[in-house]
Amino acid sequence: MFGIQLISGTSNKPLSEEISSLVNVPLTSVIIKNFADGEKYVRVESTVRGENIFIIQSVSPPVNDSLMELLILIDSVKRGGASQINVIAPYLGYSRQDRKSKSREPISAKLIANMITSAGANRLLVYDLHADQIQGFYDIPVDHFLGFSIFAKYLLDKKLKNIVVVSPDVGGVKRANRLADHMGAPIAIIDKIRSKHNQSDVAHLVGDVKGKTAVIIDDIIDTGGSICNAVNEVKNKGAKKVIICASHAVLSGSAITNLQQSVAKKIVFLNTIKLPSTLSNKFVSLTVAPVISDAILRIHQNKSLEPLFVN
Repeated sequence: MFGIQLISGTSNKPLSEEISSLVNVPLTSVIIKNFADGEKYVRVESTVRGENIFIIQSVSPPVNDSLMELLILIDSVKRGGASQINVIAPYLGYSRQDRKSKSREPISAKLIANMITSAGANRLLVYDLHADQIQGFYDIPVDHFLGFSIFAKYLLDKKLKNIVVVSPDVGGVKRANRLADHMGAPIAIIDKIRSKHNQSDVAHLVGDVKGKTAVIIDDIIDTGGSICNAVNEVKNKGAKKVIICASHAVLSGSAITNLQQSVAKKIVFLNTIKLPSTLSNKFVSLTVAPVISDAILRIHQNKSLEPLFVN
């Protein structure tokens, strides 16, 4: 069997190192730097000919730099003769632009799919896409893992009582239902109106949160405005305590301050995006490394990934 190599981009090196430790395969040495004009330079320092390559790189802020770095890494090992190129992008930027809602808008998620595939990737592994149907944008296998089971384990370990799972919008009902079913809890739904990008207003809350521990689950927290509005709404409707669970900590602008000052008791993220080291203990990071590590070994050994998926 051909060998296995793990190559890390710069977007989330701590996650790559954790995966490397669990797989028991050292990260391949790579030179990644910028030219004076900002262009990316990449050189893999070990031979990759005939190897099974796993490139670990979240397309996270700065998104365009992370994306170009990923594409150049793919190209470098493709031209080096790699047998198989597997891209592990725990957070895949541009996934929110998955359809046209107005004339002359792009479908950027499809464009990114074309770019990753054209660069030479043979397989893609991601966590919590903004929309499930994005898998269909790719002509290569896409392994789409869901983070709700990681959140469920964390919450169940806390032995919380009288939980209600809240979807912050109608589009997230499926995600909320999965977590609620896993925990045997009811759900509530916030119907919100989005007036512009990164801004929304709460219309009304459907469901009972009075006296309960409300767990608001979302896939992405960007500026934090929408989720903080949701926290205020469930608290105003009588929730005893509010916990936020979100897969991807994009955290743009004043998001950290907004979340820190919110009445939410805890803000729980997956480590798909590297979190700032200065966050208070109000923020919790849960790792996706064990699942990704198991997936890497199964892919390399041509074993089914089905046991890793929780629906």
